[in-house]
Amino acid sequence: MSASIAFSQTPPAWVTKSNQNAQLLIDIQSKYGPEGASASGVRGLDEQISIPGAETRERALADYRAAKKELESRLASESDPLIKQDLQILIDATDLDIRSSEIFLRYFLPYGNPAASIYAGVSGLLDDQVEAARRPAALVRLRKYTGLEAGFIPITDRMEKYYRDREKTPGLLGPPKTEVEKDLAKTETYFTGISLLLEKYKLTGYQPAMAKLKEQLAAYDDLVRKEVLPRARTDFRLPPEVYKLRLENYGVDYAPEDLAALAHQRFGEWQTEMQKVASQIAQERHLPSSNYRDVIRTLKKDQLAPDQVMPHYRQTLSDIETILRRERLVTLPERPAIVRLATAAETAQQPAPHMRPPALINNTGERGQFVLPMGTIGEGGKSLKYDDFTFAAAAWTLTAHEARPGHELQFDNMVERGVSLARAMFAFNSTNVEGWGLYAEWFMLPYMPDDAKLISLQLRLLRAARAFIDPELQSGKVTPQQAMQILQNDVVCSEAFATEEVDRFTFGMPGQAGSYFDGFTRLLALRSDTEKAMGARFNVQRFHDFILSQGLLPPNLLRKAVMEEFVARAN
Repeated sequence: MSASIAFSQTPPAWVTKSNQNAQLLIDIQSKYGPEGASASGVRGLDEQISIPGAETRERALADYRAAKKELESRLASESDPLIKQDLQILIDATDLDIRSSEIFLRYFLPYGNPAASIYAGVSGLLDDQVEAARRPAALVRLRKYTGLEAGFIPITDRMEKYYRDREKTPGLLGPPKTEVEKDLAKTETYFTGISLLLEKYKLTGYQPAMAKLKEQLAAYDDLVRKEVLPRARTDFRLPPEVYKLRLENYGVDYAPEDLAALAHQRFGEWQTEMQKVASQIAQERHLPSSNYRDVIRTLKKDQLAPDQVMPHYRQTLSDIETILRRERLVTLPERPAIVRLATAAETAQQPAPHMRPPALINNTGERGQFVLPMGTIGEGGKSLKYDDFTFAAAAWTLTAHEARPGHELQFDNMVERGVSLARAMFAFNSTNVEGWGLYAEWFMLPYMPDDAKLISLQLRLLRAARAFIDPELQSGKVTPQQAMQILQNDVVCSEAFATEEVDRFTFGMPGQAGSYFDGFTRLLALRSDTEKAMGARFNVQRFHDFILSQGLLPPNLLRKAVMEEFVARAN
């Protein structure tokens, strides 16, 4: 299956050749993870599903090892510097995949969540931006997941067998107990989410598969309660070797202790900055307290009515776009951005505000979507509601980060301008993506009203808190309860938001939380060095446009490109 990004113009010859190298890895992804590859835009995979099991993982590992050798051979004979750079990106990504699989096999029991996996596979095809002709494939997938298609074993049975087979290996770690309990609490939400999507897009004949799925999920959850929970870990901390690799996967290049020390320093500095803005707001509004915590709590009382959330966010997006054009901060496309509320199932899948990226391969007009969730699951399955995103002052920073000039611009630019697959897909890590999102908040802050500035600084404070809480939870210096206190008392997060954050640190994505602060710090340093090198010739719009044109280059390669191309070209 060939893959190509939809370019607005014919790509350079080096990009075409680079994409042929990337095809090696895309073929492996398509073979073992067809749902994800299909969502990325690879054609011909809509009816295919991934098959969990030890044999699948071993075959995939063998294929990645062979691909790495082939890529290294191509690198040795390649002379074009841009293709060589992309080949190294592909080799590094492959090596990381290999080491991640090896360490998983060495340390962990293969606990899986079939409800979440099936929801992801079905929802990837049932979306307004997916062509109507492709949507019936969701039902084919559902029938395969449930074993109703000839030759297919239910995914719940496969996950059970995989777990039982590996359970015989002594010393393997089970999943964190909190993760398992919350997965159990979300099963019904995922099931309902699948039902609603099938109804929304008017697929017919799905009832037998859904009836079978309900039985299978109930039986699997019963197994989890009886056999997985007793093996679950009460200590969420990862072995140091595993945590170190997690940081590498997310692109965090600080040592954990160095990252925490710098984040603590910035945390105090940003609290001081917040206090100045809060005092000004308190004076203007005659508030009884000027403490930044109290001022934020007062601002949060200005909750938007449910039918006003999206109109307010869309108006804020329009205001931001006006500023970006007026101040010539970055080049904007003419098409509108997409902002919408999350469904309950999407919230269960990803409880934080996020960007749903467009297809990066064979894109036929799909665009990124800024998705805003409304709650999460707390202790004992209690439903918790956010108050952090639905008040007027919060919209500025969230829109700047997730939509424009943040992730929506970042991802859609790659599709529209044309970026090699190596840079669009395989250089991707959380540090280079989230670093731009936080940097986008930073350069928009001077143009925000004062109440929005305070909330922007609050969310920047959160990123510093993440960067020291995550590693200090892993080292045992901080407990989850202490982390909740910092987030609720000093960062002024709601219980729902603080819970989602601690879940992220302890079992959702350990190691990822520091990537925002890391990437932001690297981008600020790069901008400062670029301004010094260029002096009066520095143009912020051209600088930002150049950054976006590079795709998802990690900080070290981005610095090299800026200094050797952007700065040198201006001399």
